[in-house]
Amino acid sequence: MNTKDLELALHAFPYPGLTRTLGELKLVSAVKVTANTAVIELLTVSDDSYLTLKNAILASFADVFATIEITKKKTVTKDTNYGNSAAPNNRAPYAKNIIAVTSGKGGVGKSTVSVNLAIALAQKGYKVGLLDADVYGPNVPRLTNTDLEKIKWNDANQIVPSENYGIKIMSVALTTPTSDTPLVWRSSVAVSALIQFLEDVAWGELDFMVIDMPPGTGDIQLTMAQELPITAGVIVTTPQLVASDDVSRAIRMFQDIHVPIAGLVENMSYFIAPDTKIRYDIFGSGGGKRLAQRYNIALLGQIPIDMQIREGSDNGEPPVALGSDTQKKYYQDIVQRMLEEIEFKL
Repeated sequence: MNTKDLELALHAFPYPGLTRTLGELKLVSAVKVTANTAVIELLTVSDDSYLTLKNAILASFADVFATIEITKKKTVTKDTNYGNSAAPNNRAPYAKNIIAVTSGKGGVGKSTVSVNLAIALAQKGYKVGLLDADVYGPNVPRLTNTDLEKIKWNDANQIVPSENYGIKIMSVALTTPTSDTPLVWRSSVAVSALIQFLEDVAWGELDFMVIDMPPGTGDIQLTMAQELPITAGVIVTTPQLVASDDVSRAIRMFQDIHVPIAGLVENMSYFIAPDTKIRYDIFGSGGGKRLAQRYNIALLGQIPIDMQIREGSDNGEPPVALGSDTQKKYYQDIVQRMLEEIEFKL
């Protein structure tokens, strides 16, 4: 097999687990065959993708060449340093409004709130996209029952978002070989991937882009504020003091980078015993209200601990779509208050 033959074979080689070939994905940078040695240079974003391809190629061509040398060429990442939070870029001109849902810490139900708010907006007749920007803990596919889907491209070489419950969905979890594949990425790589999801996904025209942000106050939050004109931020907390401390930092971050805050959602607010109907404040009480008063922002709503909400979320059945009327109303009321707090483009 000479250089031309190997090049053609690699371009026709299917990416493991996908229906696209390396040629279609433009992952082959250079190929050279000398004597019985093949030298292959790949264009991949992540180390995980590189190792997956390397192992697949070695397994397929081991009997053809005595030696196969496979290396990775770093891709040229898009410049994300153009904007600033005072005068941000707009990498999503197709979206009339951008809502960033964030929290100061993990485990407060931020992704669950993001999913249900996006669906509640779609129930009002709006065109909604949901971007899972929590690249290290992407839960949106499971919550929307799209976790078994894989990334696809259209004829214009754009990524096709998944769709369910009336919203369009994009998550880095849809790009990994398996659901438990860890993304061991530096923040610069994670930011580059998110910029690609904004610019290279066939979102179509949207009334709302809801972004499920990662917890904390780091690179991704700052970059999103620099590269997108965020219409409103929604902060998710639980009543307990340790959560309130971290959420305070998230509120201050949004204020410092000039993101308007629509309000605060207190998740896991209380528990009503199904047999006695007695209310229990398992994580304390009043944390959300105190934060709202302290920072002069709206308390959009309180969502209780509810086994059916938890079970439905685990099964990819969002309560705002498939729950009881009471469960639906929690999120629908929050969306209505949010629309009243901020002047959105509708």
